[in-house]
Amino acid sequence: MTEVPPGFRAGFVAVIGKPNVGKSTLINHFVGRKVSIVSPRPQTTRRRILGILNLPNAQVVFVDTPGIHKPKYKLGERMVEEAMGALPDADLILFVVDASKMPSAEDKQIAQLLQKEARAPIVLVLNKMDKLPPEKVKPHTEAYWQLVPNHADWMMTNAVKGHNCDKLLEIILKHLPESPPFFPQEQITDQPERLFAADIIREKVLLNTYQEVPHGVGVVIDQWEERPNGVLYIAATIFVERETHKGIVIGEGGKMLKKIGQRAREELEFWLGRKIYLELWVKVREDWRNDPRFFTRVQS
Repeated sequence: MTEVPPGFRAGFVAVIGKPNVGKSTLINHFVGRKVSIVSPRPQTTRRRILGILNLPNAQVVFVDTPGIHKPKYKLGERMVEEAMGALPDADLILFVVDASKMPSAEDKQIAQLLQKEARAPIVLVLNKMDKLPPEKVKPHTEAYWQLVPNHADWMMTNAVKGHNCDKLLEIILKHLPESPPFFPQEQITDQPERLFAADIIREKVLLNTYQEVPHGVGVVIDQWEERPNGVLYIAATIFVERETHKGIVIGEGGKMLKKIGQRAREELEFWLGRKIYLELWVKVREDWRNDPRFFTRVQS
């Protein structure tokens, strides 16, 4: 491993919060490229994903986690377990909240869990500051401060535009221990290409279909083949829970599925830097989110 300068810092930063507060967007901003998919739909992230920021004097390993929520399905229970599983090894915890709204019951539940389970310092990240009217800054911030009275620091951010993220990074680095890096300097995520591809496909479903479809969508990569002509052939199945959802994902005359496939292929070609042939199918698997034997096979 490359020799590191004296005083080099490295550590794991668990990013915790309820669904749809901007955790993945924040991590993607710091890393400088997409390592976690994002959408306006809650519960987009379903497993822990590492986003690695390499600096001359530090390596910050962000741990993106599923949003903590009251689960209705066994898959949701697994997602909450994944999120809580990031706490024991964390050197620092970012508790990310939507500052444009007053704390919800989920925020309060997460704060209680952190008070009970967290061993590392907690930094309160008041995200979506751009949506917070000036007259509500004081009541909203004070309400969140009261949830985590022993937080180490706090910062208002707009993860989409990167506002105050440089200041937040200064706070993060201050709390990391002196340590050699955990990963090679060129590595930015622990996510295998197959899982990334499945995530990108699901992201395009989330962004292009109706509100009732996304939670019941899962993606399985069926085939991943290097063709002699240099093209990467990817075959994937999109699973939904109802026949009506299948019709929505396919669309009239297959138009929606074609659109999803085209957008996924274009983004995968951009990130993987190669020509891709992507083939998609849609199948119904009723209540798959309550079947651990099945959803453990689902890549995204």
